[in-house]
Amino acid sequence: MAAFSVEFAPEAVEQLEQLEEYIAEQGSPGVATAFVDAIVGFCESLRSFPNRGTQRDDIRPGLRITNYKGSAIIAFAVMGEVVYVIGVFYGGQDYETVLAVTAGH
Repeated sequence: MAAFSVEFAPEAVEQLEQLEEYIAEQGSPGVATAFVDAIVGFCESLRSFPNRGTQRDDIRPGLRITNYKGSAIIAFAVMGEVVYVIGVFYGGQDYETVLAVTAGH
């Protein structure tokens, strides 16, 4: 079986940058970078088992949700051989509303 590739939506990249900036301002830039790098690594691990998490077609067709250490929600979709990371939501952000709005609901 061929490995999947992982791609990040521009919105997901922006969310990761905002998260890193927030953590750096609240504490340590080193901790912020390490935490965001760990989330990115977790997302990249989806290439070996892309259909994990919970399917949430009720929010958006093909949407899957998983979490990273209980603190970040990762929204993604598997499209062919690509795992597309749609968003990374941290600390109780309302991902359902954001994803439903961006899907045109």
